[in-house]
Amino acid sequence: MISNPIQQRTLRGVLPSHPTARPGGRVRNSAEHQATLAWRLTPRDHWIVAMLAEHRVLTATQITDMAFPSFRSGRQRLRELHQWSVVDRFQPFATVGSAPMHYVLAPAGAAVLAAAHGLEPRDLGYRHDRTLGIAHSLQLAHTVGVAEWFASLVSAARHSTAQHITETKPTALETWWSETRCARLFGDLVRPDGYGRWTTRGRRVEFFLEFDLGTEALSRVAAKLAGYAALAAATGITTPLLVWLPTPRREAGARTALHRAWRDLDRPATVPVATAAAGLLDPHAPHPSPADPVWLPLHATSTRREGARLPLHRFPDVWPHLDGPHPNGAAPVQTGPTGMTDSGTGPHRLPAPLPMPPAASPRGTTTPGP
Repeated sequence: MISNPIQQRTLRGVLPSHPTARPGGRVRNSAEHQATLAWRLTPRDHWIVAMLAEHRVLTATQITDMAFPSFRSGRQRLRELHQWSVVDRFQPFATVGSAPMHYVLAPAGAAVLAAAHGLEPRDLGYRHDRTLGIAHSLQLAHTVGVAEWFASLVSAARHSTAQHITETKPTALETWWSETRCARLFGDLVRPDGYGRWTTRGRRVEFFLEFDLGTEALSRVAAKLAGYAALAAATGITTPLLVWLPTPRREAGARTALHRAWRDLDRPATVPVATAAAGLLDPHAPHPSPADPVWLPLHATSTRREGARLPLHRFPDVWPHLDGPHPNGAAPVQTGPTGMTDSGTGPHRLPAPLPMPPAASPRGTTTPGP
């Protein structure tokens, strides 16, 4: 749950990963099998494949919350995709409770993704052993935590749209870039944990995310502001930085360190910063998410009373210069802040998949999402 993220220390037993319950009969990846998948895979299945290529690993709970009407239907479809070698799965051994099933891209899924873009699987830089290596990574909890942060936004948007189906400007997470994509584009200056664009009530907010689990020195977190200031200077784009922390106590300490570093910047206004803590979310709410009123700007310029928390879409109230159309279009320049071209191989050279899944039709088929 987004309000209670998994800590890496609870996954100490991740070496080796807990085996899945009975592997079952899996179809071996072959040209004939890939041809069979042409009529088996739905648009939603293709979306799952693209999301796993972009974000490396997603849990069963995250995928079902984002893309299926119920956990039961999602679990059944993921089981079928696993049997068809479209996805692989593992379950980390947790010292407390049990971890959900984690899904990664399998060889047949990589072949389908490559073919959809007119490429060979090798052009994606896909390696099965490296893909499964995330199961043993000491960054697994952080990677899954970032995915949970964005997945909760997608889930909240889906349920909001379902409740307000007649709205002309529905709520949506329009963009979700992974840490790897951000590093490819901005890595010479900053390496955010993600980039997103959130729209609701006719207002659009773009942001970078720094996701903190309390394992990094606060001085190191604050030192990252210099890189974001350099990125803003290089691109001429002002993008808010959201710093997500595990507890209100951790947030209080982070705000002190961040403000000290922020005021020392040459142009602090080009790096709007807001902080929030997972502990501020209501765990009993139907769909808690970072869109809730949990954000506290580092330096508010509005007349709102001091200490008032804001929802995500109210950032233009404290940063009026963020309102209105983006100076260079709907998103940052995709060639990177210094004008370099995105060369090399890998799935992150492909267009980023839409965070919102294809919408299901009344008959159970799927149609392209927003």
